Amino acid sequence: MASKVTPTRGALMRMVRAASLAQKGHDLLERKRQILMMELVKHIDDAKNLQREMASVFADAYKALERANISMGIDVVEDIAMAVPEEEDFIIRLKSIMGVEIPEIDPIDASLKPSYSFYGTSGSLDIAYSAFRRVLELISRLAAVETSVYRLAVQIKKTHKRVNALEKVAIPFYKSSIAYIENVLEEGEREDIVRMKKAKENLEKKK
Repeated sequence: MASKVTPTRGALMRMVRAASLAQKGHDLLERKRQILMMELVKHIDDAKNLQREMASVFADAYKALERANISMGIDVVEDIAMAVPEEEDFIIRLKSIMGVEIPEIDPIDASLKPSYSFYGTSGSLDIAYSAFRRVLELISRLAAVETSVYRLAVQIKKTHKRVNALEKVAIPFYKSSIAYIENVLEEGEREDIVRMKKAKENLEKKK
């Protein structure tokens, strides 16, 4: 491919500039990839921690619910559960990490007072209510973290391809082109010197 480049000084200057830009672009993209990888590892760890915490809170919530079912009766607990309003309001904010939009969800107030009356209910139901609200918060946070993991992984893959394209194709092309042009120009200079010497010798012979 380098042999197809016109071996002129102007072409050499253009290739040198292009090679410099390609190297700078490669270094920036590689730095971006490293930062995204660190963020990906961090978010994967966060997801694992949230999953463990959610499993523990789920277990506590179901135990409390079982105790409430025993003390109050399943039908009563179901009626109260049906009367509890659904949680629909989530505040989602986007944070940019190296151009990747990462969702963050504001915490749900797990300590919010129940909407049902305390009359005729047991403490186990209150514990279950708080625990399940905590589960809801953890689920929303886990969803945000898993979305972040996916987006980071996609961007890392794209960045890796661009780094490879520069590293394996563009930069070697520019380097080989520069070497080719320099060799041609040097050869031309040597030929010019030889021609000048011969011309000088011919002039001296004519004297």
